Amino acid sequence: ISCWNPLQSILSSMKQACEILTRDPEGGAARIPFETFAFLYSYLASIDEEISEAETEAFLEGIKEQAEKHYGMVLIRHF
Repeated sequence: ISCWNPLQSILSSMKQACEILTRDPEGGAARIPFETFAFLYSYLASIDEEISEAETEAFLEGIKEQAEKHYGMVLIRHF
């Protein structure tokens, strides 16, 4: 029996979004602006009843700290 993890599902979706939305060349870091990442992540987390608003805010705060070290860009390795 496998356990479904809503956070892992969202992170997988976010990885795909980064790869689609980035302006980096193929095989690059797949960076996207924090604002874009936060908007998409917040939306996906809001439709998943297992992820609380507090968890979403805490996760995004950690991502924002990483993004600030990279000129406001989120890299896949940040999550």
